[in-house]
Amino acid sequence: MSDASQPHHATNPPGSHYQPALSVVLIIVVLFVVAAFLMLRYVSPASPSSSNTTLPSSETTTTLHHKTVAKSSVRVQVANGTNIPNLARGYSQELLTQGWNCLPGVNALAGFTGSHLKATVVYFNPGFKWAAIQIAHKIKVSVHSIEAMNGLRPVPGASSDDVVVILGHNSAKT
Repeated sequence: MSDASQPHHATNPPGSHYQPALSVVLIIVVLFVVAAFLMLRYVSPASPSSSNTTLPSSETTTTLHHKTVAKSSVRVQVANGTNIPNLARGYSQELLTQGWNCLPGVNALAGFTGSHLKATVVYFNPGFKWAAIQIAHKIKVSVHSIEAMNGLRPVPGASSDDVVVILGHNSAKT
């Protein structure tokens, strides 16, 4: 009978669970939130500047603004700005074997003359400067010959291409 006179909450029945105090739960939640914030900040730093990264030649992707872009998704047009037959086709094939999405080689527009015929120029549309730098490196062209396209259409349909290479006489393979 003495069992009925004892308070029920004083005994711990088998299988009972410990419930921590509210302050302990709040401390755990705050530590979790701080740890998550630090991990996210470490993975993606909050610097507003864009980072153009040139990767080694064995890499098939590059990082720009924390996005991974495959070379095969970059539209590259190679145009022959010289009178040397099949020059654009050879360079297009070379870039294709390196993983770039090359369109068939074409001739530059007839009115597109001047210094561009003497020296190769690599044009890029916004967001593809990194690709232009890598392509210029692959075809052994100075980075000084890289220019923003800025609405220029050196070949038919170039407005939808990401990188356009106009081959000059300095790119003639001997």
